Amino acid sequence: MFPLVADLRGRRVVVIGAGRVGVEKASTLLDCGALVTMISEQVLAPLPKGLDRLLIRPYEPGDLDGALLVVAATANATANDKIVQEANERGVLVNVVDDLARSNFYFTANYRDGDVLVSVSTAGASPALAQWVRDRVAGALPKNLAHVARELRRERSQLHDEGESTERRAWAQRVVELVEETGDVEGSRPRA
Repeated sequence: MFPLVADLRGRRVVVIGAGRVGVEKASTLLDCGALVTMISEQVLAPLPKGLDRLLIRPYEPGDLDGALLVVAATANATANDKIVQEANERGVLVNVVDDLARSNFYFTANYRDGDVLVSVSTAGASPALAQWVRDRVAGALPKNLAHVARELRRERSQLHDEGESTERRAWAQRVVELVEETGDVEGSRPRA
């Protein structure tokens, strides 16, 4: 497995199936700024706001044209087979819900504070375990990481603008200073 953070803003993704899981995956992708097309024969859960397109019909070959990734959230093995085949032919990343063998990407359990993102994966083995680990990690983190990230971005940008290298800075110490400045010293230490 190779962990990767992808910028999905403005990128076309397809979610096939509008049950609880499909809607959950679509919501996650929408939160990342993706242009989400949902395709389903029937809508079984309240749809998220902001869908780019909603097609109430079965999956059809060609539905993945221009897509970066697809989520197959159907209970139809035949449809999933066709989705996986098209995804592989087109080089589209595919996640078949609850079918690790046919997926080439997995969703992670995430904690976000501004630009800081902590992502936990079990490579699809157990979403519940990933969520449990995420919650433990999130509880151990300071609550001011968004501010710290903004300030570090500003400082690094200023150094670049001045033509200076950022490599010679003691960034780990600067992180500690910023965390302490905002008063969340206790949360900045890992808990046992």
